Amino acid sequence: MGPREVTMRCPSCGQPIRAVVAPAPPTQWFPCPNCHVPVPVVAPRELPPLFSWEVLPGLYPLQPMVRQPRWRPATLVAVALAVAAVLAAATAGLLAVDGYTAAQPAEYTVSGTVYEELGGRAVPADGARVVLFTDDNRTSQQQVTGPSGDFLFTGVPAGGIEVNATAAGYAPTVVYTFASKAYSTQTRGLSVTLEPGGVNNTSAEALSPFGDLASLLATVGGAAALLGGAAVAAVIGAVVVRRPGGGAVAVIGASAALAAPVVLLLLALGSAFPAVTVLAGVVGGTGAFALVFATVQVATGRPAA
Repeated sequence: MGPREVTMRCPSCGQPIRAVVAPAPPTQWFPCPNCHVPVPVVAPRELPPLFSWEVLPGLYPLQPMVRQPRWRPATLVAVALAVAAVLAAATAGLLAVDGYTAAQPAEYTVSGTVYEELGGRAVPADGARVVLFTDDNRTSQQQVTGPSGDFLFTGVPAGGIEVNATAAGYAPTVVYTFASKAYSTQTRGLSVTLEPGGVNNTSAEALSPFGDLASLLATVGGAAALLGGAAVAAVIGAVVVRRPGGGAVAVIGASAALAAPVVLLLLALGSAFPAVTVLAGVVGGTGAFALVFATVQVATGRPAA
């Protein structure tokens, strides 16, 4: 079949177009003489096309193949777990250094003022008895306040400190504080207020969550050990994440890293060592990032590599 003349309307301006269509190719383009817009024309054929995709064959170019991202999920998980492992190990090391520093001997001064509640206002307590107990509760110092209500103790060893104030007609008041080279709470300018009552109405105020040096060292050591375990779990997850079934191990390692800041908060180390807490927060954030991608990998069941 030779060339054939066909007549159609331009879809842009509606003007008629006359074109001589050759048998091939199936789709041919002719400019509209009025608006100059290229118009596709399909050569007539017998029998006519049955499907819409046959009307303009070859009109649209093939779409490029979808390329896989350069950074695959397994690579992201491995890098994040490696970073979390390094940071967790560094956090454990800092805690160990803080524990060692806190255990070093030192002497401190404890001072403050005892007040009596009188007529709804606090006035300095004259003649109040103040007893200071050291960490091991075997060494104590005591003073009787003067008109100013002040007390002062020197040569107090590192560790937990208990200040017990009593006066006739008033309930005893106990203040617990802590002093060490690595972590200390308030030891100077303590304010102790006595309220009317008896011995059975003793009130207590704890300025530190650690009662003695041994509890601080035990807490720091336990947190350092847990962070070290999290670092080991993260390293194992980073190594095996590309292997078959390694996604589940990576989830465990990422979860261990995510728990790092939670451990410090539960052990009351957040306020004691702020710098360590910030570093542990970065470990937790990195672990959360790795956990998301590792969980997606396990849920989809796709191979890592």
